[in-house]
Amino acid sequence: MLVLNSGSSSVKYQLLDMAGGAGTVTGGRGALLASGLVERIGEGPVADHAAALRQAAGELADRGLGLDSPRLAAVGHRVVHGGTRFTEPTLVTDEVLAEIEKLVPLAPLHNPANITGIRVARELRPDLPQVAVFDTAFHATIPEHAARYAIDTATADAYGIRHYGFHGTSHSYVSRATAALLGRDPDQVNTIVLHLGNGASASAVRGGVCVETSMGLTPLEGLVMGTRSGDLDPAVIFHLIREAGMPAEEVDTLLNKRSGLLGLCGDNDMREIGRRMAEGDDAARLAFEVYVHRLRKYVGAYTAVLGRVDAVAFTAGVGENSVAVRQAALSGLTALGIEIDPVRNALRGGGARLVSADSSRVAVAVVPTDEELEIAAQAYELVGAVPG
Repeated sequence: MLVLNSGSSSVKYQLLDMAGGAGTVTGGRGALLASGLVERIGEGPVADHAAALRQAAGELADRGLGLDSPRLAAVGHRVVHGGTRFTEPTLVTDEVLAEIEKLVPLAPLHNPANITGIRVARELRPDLPQVAVFDTAFHATIPEHAARYAIDTATADAYGIRHYGFHGTSHSYVSRATAALLGRDPDQVNTIVLHLGNGASASAVRGGVCVETSMGLTPLEGLVMGTRSGDLDPAVIFHLIREAGMPAEEVDTLLNKRSGLLGLCGDNDMREIGRRMAEGDDAARLAFEVYVHRLRKYVGAYTAVLGRVDAVAFTAGVGENSVAVRQAALSGLTALGIEIDPVRNALRGGGARLVSADSSRVAVAVVPTDEELEIAAQAYELVGAVPG
């Protein structure tokens, strides 16, 4: 299985052998054969996505794993927004591609690049099944009372305004991996998953089924992120338009690209913020405290949503690597049965692991995510293996 993650200026790829290798928590099997990243598309020798995919194909061929291999069963594509129609992995047809294009207004920064990757892959290997795996799909199980915004229903329905959620492949993978770490079936475990990268999101997963998540119509809602504001009084937008004279496009740029940690202290790298905090930088300290305060609020809220929490799982770049974020985000939550062991929390690496204290009623886990493996497993389950 070839997995493609086509961004606006890059293409990430992984080639996995799904017929052998170690078992995964998703029910598929995968052994990583090759991976790579083609960056700076549109600059220099990589003129466009077609050139990027051809470069990736060349890199694979150099390793004896060319795209012309008869063993290649399918190509799995990450697609950010699936709307309400696409709630599971889907074979790409002309009709499906047209429907994904209709969703571009809901994800103008992501879906166009995803579509380009699909088109180019179809041109390079028209005989292969192309499978779209949607970031929003895992969250399609959120109940209607949680998915609805309290605005005029006719307007919401006319423009597709509802709570969708993102990072679904990561939340799916990590919630299952957490259950496996606890030695339990996913349908027995209630988990709060905290996907903390430059983009950040939380989810409440009851028995393997997502019932709430922090991102909404777009990836802007929810937690404080590297450059995105997260939750915000909507009136701030109108205030900036009326009082500051900002056009809507400038407000959009402000909230998505100049806010979050970057807006608070000028840095969106938690490692740099940690270094500045150690040197007594007040702006860095405030940014950190705003970040972990929002996390703590969501953990408390999702504890109420789930009723019983078996585990809190940290994943992605910040979640997997920041000892300070994990410690601060869950401090003071002993009344909820959540206690971190500072010694275990300070240990780095080693794959999925528990960092909670023995006295903690709720397990606290660090679980490295693997979105590409999740995409491959879902695509493999849909199309099956190709003989030979």
